[in-house]
Amino acid sequence: MKRIAVLFVMIGGFACAAFGQTAASTKQGNLRNCIDGFEMCNHALLTPTQSKQIADLSRRRNVLNCLSGYGDCDRSLLTPEQAQEVTESVKQQNLLSCQTALGICNKALLTPEQAARVAKIERDQNLVNCETNSGVCDRSELAPTQAAEVTSLLRQDNLLACETGQGVCDDSTLTAAQAKEVASAAHQRNLLSCTIGDGLCDDSQLTPAEAKEVAQANRQREALNCEAGEGICDHSVLNAQQAKHTGTKPSS
Repeated sequence: MKRIAVLFVMIGGFACAAFGQTAASTKQGNLRNCIDGFEMCNHALLTPTQSKQIADLSRRRNVLNCLSGYGDCDRSLLTPEQAQEVTESVKQQNLLSCQTALGICNKALLTPEQAARVAKIERDQNLVNCETNSGVCDRSELAPTQAAEVTSLLRQDNLLACETGQGVCDDSTLTAAQAKEVASAAHQRNLLSCTIGDGLCDDSQLTPAEAKEVAQANRQREALNCEAGEGICDHSVLNAQQAKHTGTKPSS
């Protein structure tokens, strides 16, 4: 009987210890939730000192959220001085958004001087967009001299695109002399493509003399392939001298 009584006492002691550890763990976890600002924070489990510290931490966090524009901001918890500071911060952030075109710009919050500065930045950015043919270009915002300059720059860019074969070429804006120059450049690029065996070669654009030049270049290239033992060697295009040099029979 005494042994059973002792056993119950031991079990009761272990249970109390386990409960005490669980309660302590629960309080620690709750304190962590309160420190991190989580909704699971149970203020009833905090000591008076912890409750005061957590309340102060929450107020500071709220001020930071209001100043930075991130997270939840409860302005009703701000002091008059803090509210004024937050108002100024919001105006500064809005001005930055307006000047950089990043974020949401509320022009109603700008002073007349700031609004004039932002308007100038927008005009300058629009001019750059028009000159570089990138972004949104509103030509109605350009002065006559700016519009003329933009037209001239775009024509120069188009001519370069046509001459190099890069980008979009609008040949309708070319003068007769420019169109002739562009055609010559395109013909030269095609000739080079044909002589190196490029897949973009259009042999229908070649003159008889150029076709002969391309055929000779092809034979030389195939001779090199055959000498190198490449599997893509085409013996049929080799002449007698090239075939002899590579150890193959010439084409008939």
